[in-house]
Amino acid sequence: MIYQFPPDLEDEINERMASGQYASQDDLFRDALRALRLQDADVIAVKEAIADMEAGDRGIPFDQFVEEFRKQHNVPQDA
Repeated sequence: MIYQFPPDLEDEINERMASGQYASQDDLFRDALRALRLQDADVIAVKEAIADMEAGDRGIPFDQFVEEFRKQHNVPQDA
């Protein structure tokens, strides 16, 4: 699929490619889409938590939340 990006997006893509962080535009787009999927999952989780709270469910203990969050986002215990 060939797509002509608007100039501002083309500039950002070129800047990110020049940084050397990505071996190809495909890698950059995969990473961007992965970030969007994670964001979507986070939004769904927050909406579910709000619905649970409004339904009277008290949720999980904060320590358990922190542990699960660290695992999900690969955050070390000492961070």
